Amino acid sequence: MKTIITYGTFDLFHFGHVRLFKRLKSLGDRLIVGVSTDEFNALKGKAAFFNYQQRIEIVEACKYVDMVIAETDWRQKRTDIIRLNADVFAIGDDWAGKFDDLNDICNVLYLERTQQISTTDIKNNLANTRAAILSPQTV
Repeated sequence: MKTIITYGTFDLFHFGHVRLFKRLKSLGDRLIVGVSTDEFNALKGKAAFFNYQQRIEIVEACKYVDMVIAETDWRQKRTDIIRLNADVFAIGDDWAGKFDDLNDICNVLYLERTQQISTTDIKNNLANTRAAILSPQTV
């Protein structure tokens, strides 16, 4: 059995997340997803719209995902890979080179992100739309 593992916040779940999970699942038999806890996100300077329990529920509902675990700190990846017998650690190419040290225990893949979608873009677009709606009209 070939096991794939990935990590992320997975806030405002969108088609980019689904496509990532589908691609990852096609690489093996079992897909494990580490979802960042709210506390870990705070340490990273990130804030999620949905809380950790809600994001877990959303990710677990995706048909490509076999197991969801909590991501609580940066160092756990090595331990998780060994403990869960992961063959492949995969993550978006915006992290290219950052996890090369894991190549001694598994295959590390940096996947191209889905074009024209990101949670950050969604949040920015929503904020801009809200600001446009709330700003006084100029004549």
